Amino acid sequence: MRNFYSLFIAWSFMPFAWAQQYHLSSPDSKTTVTISFADKCLYSVAHNGVALINPSAIGLNIHDRANLLFNPKVTKKELHTVDDMVYPVVHEKRKVIVEQYNEIKLDLKSGLTLSFRAFNNGVAYRWETHFKEKIIIDSELVNYTLASPVDTVYYPEEESFYSHNERLYIHYAAKDITNNNMASLPALINTANNIKLLITESDLYDYAGLWLKGSGSAELVGIHPNFPAEEKETSGLDRVVTKRENYVAKTNGRRTFPWRIIGIAENDVDLINNQLSYLLATGTNEDFSWVKPGRVAWDWWNGWNCYGVDFKAGINTATYKYFVDFAAKYNLEYIILDAGWSEEKNLLATNPELNMDELALYAKQKRVDLILWVSWLSLDKQLDTALKKFSAWNVKGIKVDFMQRDDQEMVNFYERVAKTASTYHMLVDFHGAFKPTGLQRKYPNALTREGVFGNENSKWDTKKRIAPPHNVMLPFIRMAAGPMDYTPGAMLNAQTADWAPIYSRPMSLGTRCQQLAMYVVYESPLQMLCDNPSNYYREKECTEFIAKVPSVWEETIPLNGKVGEYISVARQATNGDWYVGAMTDWSSRDMELSFSFLENGNYQIEIFQDGINANRVAQDYTKIIQSIKKGDTLKIHLAPGGGWAARIYKN
Repeated sequence: MRNFYSLFIAWSFMPFAWAQQYHLSSPDSKTTVTISFADKCLYSVAHNGVALINPSAIGLNIHDRANLLFNPKVTKKELHTVDDMVYPVVHEKRKVIVEQYNEIKLDLKSGLTLSFRAFNNGVAYRWETHFKEKIIIDSELVNYTLASPVDTVYYPEEESFYSHNERLYIHYAAKDITNNNMASLPALINTANNIKLLITESDLYDYAGLWLKGSGSAELVGIHPNFPAEEKETSGLDRVVTKRENYVAKTNGRRTFPWRIIGIAENDVDLINNQLSYLLATGTNEDFSWVKPGRVAWDWWNGWNCYGVDFKAGINTATYKYFVDFAAKYNLEYIILDAGWSEEKNLLATNPELNMDELALYAKQKRVDLILWVSWLSLDKQLDTALKKFSAWNVKGIKVDFMQRDDQEMVNFYERVAKTASTYHMLVDFHGAFKPTGLQRKYPNALTREGVFGNENSKWDTKKRIAPPHNVMLPFIRMAAGPMDYTPGAMLNAQTADWAPIYSRPMSLGTRCQQLAMYVVYESPLQMLCDNPSNYYREKECTEFIAKVPSVWEETIPLNGKVGEYISVARQATNGDWYVGAMTDWSSRDMELSFSFLENGNYQIEIFQDGINANRVAQDYTKIIQSIKKGDTLKIHLAPGGGWAARIYKN
């Protein structure tokens, strides 16, 4: 049921000063936006009467229309209030999302429309153009003038626009971020009064992605990669941009542009439930009921190193049958065939050691579906013919890799792939990818994406950066933009003194229970099991727990947390079971968890907690089963780099 209230006000040009300043409040009246028009367009944001964003200039620079940003005049205003319930096809956090906001739409004499929406947990704005002919966007003016004082900016600093967007969050004071410090999104700002501002975007189509740079002051500036002018192929996997045009995008004259989001959180854990990136994205009227989220046995991270078997492990039919058997035993929905299953430049030419027809039939008999890895360049050249062949093999998904860009051309590639894959009822997992911007709402088959400094880096990260402090930062920042394919599940775990990057037999930094907790804390409707089936068979208790954790949720309840230090989250599965995950940084930590979210009744809780010696031997854990009921509290202890995970079910 959608409740929608509109107020329409129109007038010809009015010379009164008050007519060029407008105010908008969130439904709870805590957040206010002020939009003003004089010689340029400015906006500012306050929360609980405290300034968060000081007046900041915004606008579109359209080629051969230089007067659009000069002395803009409002000719029409519309106000809307929306109180709605959104039912996502794929339940990333929950089955129902409450959507409440107030909106103002301002038509300008220049032919532009500016829309602002104020939610209880953030604000967003976007531009709209109304021109018959094609237009060229030379640049977009995006500014965030941070009201002082700002405590910390969590800044995913980048070296160039050519990037997997797999970065650490460097802690800066705003004034220390210069014009030479560029960052991808999302970025997080912590004000001195502990209000959190999350900067990201949504509804990115036929346009370039938004990045940030500093100014050496309190102002962060939005920038975009320009349209590719010349490109060069490299190694069959990628095509890099060697020269760019002097414009961002060439596009339709009648369209809306991406939403610029400023998420607002009074408490760190409020960021966990922020779904503005999803809510602001374009929806779909197509039938995507066929989309099947699930868990995936993954081959590449563990190097195909099966042991205790009677075949030679590698990229071959026998090894993948072993993966299928493992998935079938633990009711996992998928296995993935990563790089090496086909020729690098030809997706129709399989590895001679791999009989795809035989494997496809075997997997079908075992009721396990296949996902195939592809490089984006090979897929771009063979998109329809490759997917047609994959469909004949009963393949249910593709993992697309190495895009490493988000200029207009590459953004359009993402949509083209998602759309074409949907015609074959195939899922998509984007790796080597930019952050989520709501594509999964229009194409629910685009289940997840990387764009995160994740577990695969454990294979070579000599600086030990894939570590618990980073792990407990991700849920508050990167995950707020959308699903995150971190690829958890390492069964070889170590404290920092005992850890080393071993490419063919990688291990994780932190405890076994931190890896288990990731399956509850991290959101990915296509969730990987990164380690080898041979290791999982040896760790039966942990594997049985992981195999029960769903990849989608009916409800999400953040319990407590602090960015970069610790987090605990409760989530409900479709069958009514609850799961709780807790993680900490390198500090050992005691927490108290409240189970007030339970309904009345008697429950059992199956707990995996750090063992008494987990501070020395990270694989040490203890399993406990006990009774629990609504309103109970548990005091838990997490070792350095530790975790805690539990399943709660009715007796």
